[in-house]
Amino acid sequence: MTSAESPVRRTAVVSPIPPSITVSSEGTGMTTQNQAPTQSYPVADFTANLVESSLDPSDAVYDHEIPAGEPWLHELRAGQTLRILDLMGNQAVDTLFYSAHDPAERYSAVDTIRAQGSLYLTTGSVLLSNDGNPMATIVADTCGRHDTLGGACAAESNQVRYALEKRPMHNCRDNYLIALAESSYDMGKRDLTANINFFMNVPVTPEGRLTFEDGISDAGKYVELRAEMDLIVLVSNCPQLNNPCNAYNPTPARMLIWD
Repeated sequence: MTSAESPVRRTAVVSPIPPSITVSSEGTGMTTQNQAPTQSYPVADFTANLVESSLDPSDAVYDHEIPAGEPWLHELRAGQTLRILDLMGNQAVDTLFYSAHDPAERYSAVDTIRAQGSLYLTTGSVLLSNDGNPMATIVADTCGRHDTLGGACAAESNQVRYALEKRPMHNCRDNYLIALAESSYDMGKRDLTANINFFMNVPVTPEGRLTFEDGISDAGKYVELRAEMDLIVLVSNCPQLNNPCNAYNPTPARMLIWD
């Protein structure tokens, strides 16, 4: 792999007062009104979001394959880089981030979306916590767009969206709870919040509706994140069979970490 030039960056203004938000017909633009500028974060220009990594997998200090439909939980130290690799293509990887020192501080979809001015994540996106602190920065991305709105599938949502008999099916929410129950952290249902769906394609229609569509990730696509603080990374390698987020066929994902 060859390294690419850093994407063009612009500045998004963050306000402690929730701004009014308008989604464009393309589903990628936001406008804010009545904002009092208080803090700024760099944001990737989404016309220049595909960036390859120069990291060599043979130099990784950690390399693990998550089986199809299974959870994964791991700590990531500040300064380390995590690669999430879509091995076979079109596989949603539902991910949550928590401060390793205080799990009450966790990834905030609201703060992240508002700060970067876009619903989607790509190279240059800074993941913010509910305290407004940078948790991780996307430093490479060969897919180009990652969802912040679709949430994690659950027994209840499978029943409501699809059919009563779908309730017992394996789902991301249960994956999260199993991983937390098997860990040493005092965390559970109360700690689950809006997650990132890496590689998942959830367009927003002109009417403001969300749709689950075929993915845009091919086999071998990846996203890399640099930890800006010590993190707990909680993943469900999505087992969903009822919509095209996994091409109706969940597959493994590979996780690599570099110092």
